[in-house]
Amino acid sequence: MKTKYPNEVEFQVTGDYALFSDPVMRLGGEKCSYQVPTYEALKGILSSVYWKPTLIWVIDAVRVMNVIQMEVKGIRPIKYQGGNDLSYYTYLKDCAYQVRAHFEWNENRPELKNDRNENKHHEIAKRMIRKGGRRDIFLGTRECQGYVEPCTFGEGKGAYDSRKELAFGPMYHGITYADEAYSESTKGKMTVRFWTPVMRNGIIEFIRPEECPLQKTIREMGIKSFGETTDNFSGLQEFGEVC
Repeated sequence: MKTKYPNEVEFQVTGDYALFSDPVMRLGGEKCSYQVPTYEALKGILSSVYWKPTLIWVIDAVRVMNVIQMEVKGIRPIKYQGGNDLSYYTYLKDCAYQVRAHFEWNENRPELKNDRNENKHHEIAKRMIRKGGRRDIFLGTRECQGYVEPCTFGEGKGAYDSRKELAFGPMYHGITYADEAYSESTKGKMTVRFWTPVMRNGIIEFIRPEECPLQKTIREMGIKSFGETTDNFSGLQEFGEVC
């Protein structure tokens, strides 16, 4: 497929199990995965591969490679009051996804504008994908280990290549944190986003966070400061160049 952005990256993430769920379902009790990965989960995977506060990853599309399968497991989670409980978690099984994404500069971080070297960050990100990521990769939750490797988006046979359209209904898109605010209404706040994804020929084209039709403010939130001095910035720059 033709590249749309000069700093675009493509990779495949696989895992035996995945649990992509609405954060509301993470508070306790039984958990059930969505049928496909959420924007926020894929962004988290890519952030584990490579992240700097200078940039924001934007997920463009995901391609579902394997048949969507579910498996229920009996889990003994820890109770808030102490001890263990018994719950049933519904996981996705035998997962494989191709992902296409690009990064944009974080305009909420003007103190890091001198670190906006597109070629540097792009090359580091591609190198980290080849190495399998800078940190451990998880498919939704900690117990679902994932593995990342380079790929060409669209190559290979996917389970839903001939399925013209499949809708999934209202679905959690992601969370906008204060340091990634894109409007006056999201500045200084944590905002949750929802949308209605549709898979066409095995591919889900994600809309941008600001395009989500339903957004709800969760709470007030400040921006963590990384410092504005030359010494602080030079340390960040040196760290990025070494990695």
